Amino acid sequence: MTTYIEPGWLSLAPPLIAIALALLTREVVLSLFAGVWMGALFLAGWDPLVGTGQSLQFLVDALVDEDHMAIVIFSLLLGGMVGVMARSGGTQGIVDALEKLATTRRRAQLFAWLSAAFIFFDDYANTLIRGNALRPMTDRLQISREKLAYVVDSTAAPLAVSAVITTWIGFQITQVRDSLGTLAAQTPDPTRAAELQAGADNAFLIVLHSIPYLFYPILALFFVLMIIVMKRDFGAMYHAERRAYSGGGLIRPGAQPASDPTSAGLQPPADAPRRWVNAAIPVLTVIGVALAGLWGTGAAGLAPDERTVVNVIGAADPFAALLWASFAGCAVAIAMVTAQRILTLKEALDAWLGGIQSMLMAIIILMLAWALGGVTGELGTGPYLASLLQDTLPLVILPALVFVVAALTAFSTGTSWGTMAILFPVVIPLAVAMGAGVGFAGGENYIILLGTVSSVMAGAVFGDHSSPISDTTVLSSMASSCDLVDHVRTQLPYALVVAAVGLAVGEFPVAFGWIHPWVAMAVGLVILWAILRIWGKDPGADLPEVEGEPGNGQPSRV
Repeated sequence: MTTYIEPGWLSLAPPLIAIALALLTREVVLSLFAGVWMGALFLAGWDPLVGTGQSLQFLVDALVDEDHMAIVIFSLLLGGMVGVMARSGGTQGIVDALEKLATTRRRAQLFAWLSAAFIFFDDYANTLIRGNALRPMTDRLQISREKLAYVVDSTAAPLAVSAVITTWIGFQITQVRDSLGTLAAQTPDPTRAAELQAGADNAFLIVLHSIPYLFYPILALFFVLMIIVMKRDFGAMYHAERRAYSGGGLIRPGAQPASDPTSAGLQPPADAPRRWVNAAIPVLTVIGVALAGLWGTGAAGLAPDERTVVNVIGAADPFAALLWASFAGCAVAIAMVTAQRILTLKEALDAWLGGIQSMLMAIIILMLAWALGGVTGELGTGPYLASLLQDTLPLVILPALVFVVAALTAFSTGTSWGTMAILFPVVIPLAVAMGAGVGFAGGENYIILLGTVSSVMAGAVFGDHSSPISDTTVLSSMASSCDLVDHVRTQLPYALVVAAVGLAVGEFPVAFGWIHPWVAMAVGLVILWAILRIWGKDPGADLPEVEGEPGNGQPSRV
């Protein structure tokens, strides 16, 4: 595609216009298309007819991408499975079974936070499975959909990026290895080239050593826990929780949920048995088949002596595994309810199609977000932001600056992996050229390299959390049946606070060598606790208590 736009700051206009319009008008579909059209207009030399045609082509390209189509099919199949679970009474059975444990709002949110550990291996699966499975429980206890989306979103990617055995690890290792390997091949000094190649060969250790420097993801993960335990919120989330807490609705009046499981005839018949196994077994099937698929696809290309857990997961094809898993979950869900004669085969298939139908709006939003990502790729938005790092600057501020640029890149492009792919080949050579060491003996320069590597990953996760054009933001809204703009407006203040604390007590002082990263993490947690203590408020503090015995449909506001 021929581009006519001059590279530079104007390449930021389409994503920023789309985001601003979405926040101002709450019309997400129109706003995203406006961003796509504006970018296509730039690329078409300001010809509106050609630009409109290119806009449609970007939409087609978004679905032609094999990985994108895998995510769409996985999401639709999972929606179909949830439809069968809901229609058969299995979802209500899960809610009834959990009532003995999640008898209060706090306990329900704690359960939601802890459940992330069971699906830690992939952020997409984590988001979609947990959001759909937890929503009936949080609805019963009058927890706002915005809060559910926040808990789900802010525990999925942070866990995936900081845990070692996840679908992210292979991509991260590959990026670090290739960046250092390319640099080694281009270095004329044999000694320096050998050192760089040794770093490339030990890319896994570099990624592993960088985990303590992932300030934003780790602080964000535990900030969610603090909010739950302390029962305090602030900003837009406080108002959303107070609305739900006082009986004003789980979603804002006039909101447009990314998916709506109640609109497609998915409520169970009055005489349907509420058997929790009809929901639990399909969900466990998805998790089990996904893990088996990750192992199978990863091990297939490795020699027997190379099949360690980390190597296998890193080499796996997560999209194929998730497709198999969602298909297996659908098959098991339909087989179970028809075998028990809860639903006929036609009724089960109708429920399956109804579940798919409930996901269509979210898929449209996801497709537009990907199309906008394609536009920013053509305009060179990511490389432009990366070029801002090329100017001379002190080595010790490099990690903090990289975090900011990574956050802006992910926010503008809507992709964390795309951000890492753009920035790693830029920032690693830059860090090495500025004096960051790749040896493993420790020291200030190696710390700078670790901080730089972790800042790319942390900034990518932050931008992913903050942007309405991010696929994980859309998926979180979809799984939680929350309005996309409401999810962004309630989550963004929390993400900004955590990012600011991470920069202030983590990126800067650790790079200067003033403090150990784990000590910085502890200080950051204390500061976040103080922020909640001072500015946070209990949304139900002045509301009357509502005590309810499990099973009577009345929530307990504790």
